[in-house]
Amino acid sequence: MLSTFEKLKCIAAGLAAAVILSLFLNAIEEALDRPDVHISHSTGECVKVLNYAEDDQYTCEDLPSKYNKVWVK
Repeated sequence: MLSTFEKLKCIAAGLAAAVILSLFLNAIEEALDRPDVHISHSTGECVKVLNYAEDDQYTCEDLPSKYNKVWVK
């Protein structure tokens, strides 16, 4: 039989694991929704923006604060 203290330790460990898992999944979701910005290797200018989230409407003139940079010819 577990003591009250051991039960509280198990509950605290479970809550901590749930919070860490939640933060990890949130970070993965945010990374997958970041748009890809295609940058010309020769000129260094934006060529195209690929938006993955349905609500995003970013363009080369309106770049997001965070994006994945993809170098293209």
